[in-house]
Amino acid sequence: MSYTEVAYSVADRIATIALNRPQARNGYTITMSDELEDAFSRADSDPDVRVVVFTGEGTDFCVGADLSAGSLEVAGDDTGGGGEAGGEQSWQEPAGRCSRRIFASNKPVIAAIRGAAVGAGSTIILPADYRLAATDARFGFVFSRRGIYPEGASTWFLPRLVGLGTALDWMVSGRVFGAEEAARAGLVHQLHEPEDVLDKAYELARDLADNTAPVSVAVIRQMLYRMSPLDSPDPVHEVDSRLIAECASDPDAVEGIMAFLQRRAPEFSGTVDKDIPAWLPWREKP
Repeated sequence: MSYTEVAYSVADRIATIALNRPQARNGYTITMSDELEDAFSRADSDPDVRVVVFTGEGTDFCVGADLSAGSLEVAGDDTGGGGEAGGEQSWQEPAGRCSRRIFASNKPVIAAIRGAAVGAGSTIILPADYRLAATDARFGFVFSRRGIYPEGASTWFLPRLVGLGTALDWMVSGRVFGAEEAARAGLVHQLHEPEDVLDKAYELARDLADNTAPVSVAVIRQMLYRMSPLDSPDPVHEVDSRLIAECASDPDAVEGIMAFLQRRAPEFSGTVDKDIPAWLPWREKP
């Protein structure tokens, strides 16, 4: 797929996916949704990619849906929208197609955010593993002020990050808030000056690429998402037990322990496309 509204590149085991409509302050469109879904799938399937940095070209991350571009319109029948072939119930709203793809990723995703990140700009970053923001960043789940509804499965993601009370405040009021409030609530992991935030994202990405095992990271991020909401620790303990029991024959586990004992950097050989245990309970789920 050739991209017109997203920029994609890979260097030093880090994929960069950038919203690329700076002239429109990266207003979100259906085309952008298509390209983001493809780009995250591309990074996830590339064995040379260990980490993804998600950002926006220009001074804003994303100002939300580009209503002038018809973002609320239901596309044609081949996407399951509007027509007799699909109908409204099978249509997939554009922000959710991006956020669900990040959720399913086996690679850690670092969002580097500056300027406006409202509407879709706030919802599509929620499944990222890290959110680094510039001090000038502004967030807002502004749907109630437009007479519309939250997107990107954000009512599932947001309370898990900031708690139900804060999620209610931000979503019911629809108000725009700054980076410091976002950091205090836990939406943002780190704050940096606008000119530094992308460099800090790459610094973190290099640390993850150099010092973590890709298979271990993939399993851990999916366990946190898929198993932490369960109402008992028992199913999680069963998965833990089987994973730990297999460590003795796992080359990455052996390498990690030997590197620690020998006080050297590890060299992990496992790859997510071949070495994630097939028996994990979510492997056959979307």
